[in-house]
Amino acid sequence: MFPAPRRRPPRSVADPAIGPIDATVLQRAFGRAVRESGVVKRAHVHTLRHSYATHLLEAGVPLVIIQEYLGHSSPSTTAVYTHVTRELRAAAVDPINDLMPRT
Repeated sequence: MFPAPRRRPPRSVADPAIGPIDATVLQRAFGRAVRESGVVKRAHVHTLRHSYATHLLEAGVPLVIIQEYLGHSSPSTTAVYTHVTRELRAAAVDPINDLMPRT
């Protein structure tokens, strides 16, 4: 997903942008982007993983699919990445209210 040039690319490779980007480079770029965006909450590259899982859940993607996307063997591990948001709370109110008889 994030190709980076190798230190000494082999002569047979025409495109030196092969392989994953160095983790330190990615962390620095992410930190700079957070600072420049004005976001004051602490955030790390791993925060993107949490956000991805939460947005998938909000979009109605089943937890078992999110578990597969994240490469987890247990649904309880995946559940750690899903956060309750205002949108999820609002979506839960209607079905709960439908269970109650209206007077």
